[in-house]
Amino acid sequence: MECRVLSIQSHVVRGYVGNKSASFPLQVLGFEVDSINSVQFSNHTGYSHWKGQVLTADELHVLYEGIKLNNVHHYDYVLTGYSRDTSFLEMVVDIIQELKRANPSLVYVCDPVLGDHGSMNKVVPVADIITPNQFEAELLTGKNISTEKEAVEVMDLLHAMGPDTVVITSSDLPSRLGDQFLVSLGSQRTVHPDGSRSTQRVRMDVPKVDAVFVGTGDLFAAMLLAWTHHYPNDLKTACEKTFSVMHHVIQRTISYAHELAGPGRRPSPPQLELRMVQSKADIEDPAIVMRATVIS
Repeated sequence: MECRVLSIQSHVVRGYVGNKSASFPLQVLGFEVDSINSVQFSNHTGYSHWKGQVLTADELHVLYEGIKLNNVHHYDYVLTGYSRDTSFLEMVVDIIQELKRANPSLVYVCDPVLGDHGSMNKVVPVADIITPNQFEAELLTGKNISTEKEAVEVMDLLHAMGPDTVVITSSDLPSRLGDQFLVSLGSQRTVHPDGSRSTQRVRMDVPKVDAVFVGTGDLFAAMLLAWTHHYPNDLKTACEKTFSVMHHVIQRTISYAHELAGPGRRPSPPQLELRMVQSKADIEDPAIVMRATVIS
């Protein structure tokens, strides 16, 4: 059965960010991906220079109307990332609500990377899966995270806003494996056929990498979409697959970047572009190198 994703994200000509980070990995895993480019830039903004265009809310509506007029607007998933404009985000919400009316089982995966608190609070209630970092989770809930217990409370607050799956991609919580690791936490609320509910929560210790990557958040959200699709009621396995893909891509990227930069030199933004095509086999069938711990 064909599974189709509408991905509304940024686009770059050179490199991997937004739709360029999400589309190829999803296609490799068998998803049909329809992309709307919220911006079209020459490259990501971490370079010294960039040029390009920004899609307006009205232009987004025109593109969606074209899809709808042809009656090809049935989607199983919607995926969104960074949005710099409140009106654009509100149009995205309108589109998702209409798509959900057409297909009530549609799953909306949102990487909430807009700093505008009010705008994101319109998005989160229609989202099914969200992937905030600690700062974004704190901003959305108004609650600080300094312990694992507080992180669980924040994830429960986010569940109460709408999403059934919440993954805090990175946090400042101390890792049991030492200061060279970041802590990520996930929570999945499941409604069973008899109407009862259960929640699975997991914790992962993720190795830190001394480099600044762009597009990793977009890749993460896409991979979580894919692996929760394949393991819909098993957040532990979905996270292990997702984080393992991230680990393989990042390790391949950093090795290549250091090779290009030469001994003792910090790699440049072009050298740190994700090695996506070279990681095709790892995306398709990742060796599990990241393990999740189920927490109470």
